[in-house]
Amino acid sequence: MTETNSFTAKTWILILSLVLIALTLRPSMASIGPLLPFMQPELHLSFTQASLLTMLPVLAMGLGIFFAHQLALWFGSYQVVFWASIAIAAATAQRYWAVGALDLTLSAIVAGLGIAMVQAVVPGVIKQKFGTKAPLVMGWYISAIIAGAALTASLAAFWADWAQSWRVALSGWVVLSVLALVLWFSQKNAIQNLPVAQSQQKPLSFSKHGRSWTLALFFGLVTCAFTCVLAWLPAYYVEQGWSEQKSGLLLGLLLCMEVVSGFVSPWLASRKLDRRPVMLVLLVLMATGFAGLVVAPQLGLIWASLLGLGIGGLFPLSLIVSMDHQHQPAAAASLTAFVQGIGYTLAAFSPLIAGFIRDFSQSFSISWLLLAAIAVLLMVMATRFNPVFYESRFE
Repeated sequence: MTETNSFTAKTWILILSLVLIALTLRPSMASIGPLLPFMQPELHLSFTQASLLTMLPVLAMGLGIFFAHQLALWFGSYQVVFWASIAIAAATAQRYWAVGALDLTLSAIVAGLGIAMVQAVVPGVIKQKFGTKAPLVMGWYISAIIAGAALTASLAAFWADWAQSWRVALSGWVVLSVLALVLWFSQKNAIQNLPVAQSQQKPLSFSKHGRSWTLALFFGLVTCAFTCVLAWLPAYYVEQGWSEQKSGLLLGLLLCMEVVSGFVSPWLASRKLDRRPVMLVLLVLMATGFAGLVVAPQLGLIWASLLGLGIGGLFPLSLIVSMDHQHQPAAAASLTAFVQGIGYTLAAFSPLIAGFIRDFSQSFSISWLLLAAIAVLLMVMATRFNPVFYESRFE
């Protein structure tokens, strides 16, 4: 199977199933920001409380990384993805009947655990089912995750306005989960008996190496930037006088630029083993975007585009650099699991901190400037990723 046109009809159905599953992994988080102006008056949510709806799924993703693989060994990849998708669907549907912050918070936790299970298991399925074409399919899968976020962010406020209900716009994405489950169920025979690869090196075994923590911190800080714009960019622009619909479209633009950069940046970086030049350019874009939100917020289209290009490219590159540190595939996978587990756990708290700062200072500007400063810190960290010394960092 060396060309995309060599995929059989059954293979394309499996790919479509994986893409649909990927589309369900971000609406539970991406819908909160655009709908927050509709939700706050009825539920009396503070910005700190609202931040939990983005924070908790990300925290669950970080913690879930460390035990999802063991669940796959016990029950099989098919069963883990199936029941995790049911959890995401149930949590999404439950939001229609939410009567307060507690209901929404519980749904966020359940959805986050489901997302963690899927994201931990699906890459292994892709690698085993598609062989040399796995990077291509993995690219489609990751792009579909971001596309799901972009679709949700762009349409949520319009849906709420059309339906005259934020509840419909928040819970209606369960339709995607149902479609994904139906198609995934059709793949039961293809996935049910798929062996789950075991690694002798566990993710937490990398905790004794300083470089592992540096990589995890780098990934975590990049993810902090993503989770903060996902949670608060629409609310910030509503405060600037933009409509809820226009603010949601701005976040959608940012996420679309992430998709573009997610394709282009790894390709540019792959031309040399040293990824630092591309990473530094992306970090400059990220720093400029966050500073621009404060200095000239009226130019939101420009800053959102720069942030999307910067964050969208840094997300895959931070994982690629982590994998570069290990030659053996199993060891590389374990190191990447450690990086994601610690990184997502760290990033989960950034929307909460930004929401607290907003409640205290009555402005998001401080948070945007802090993230610009973090981008500068990441530039310093990126200069240390010299491939010549990768092997020595784990001796």
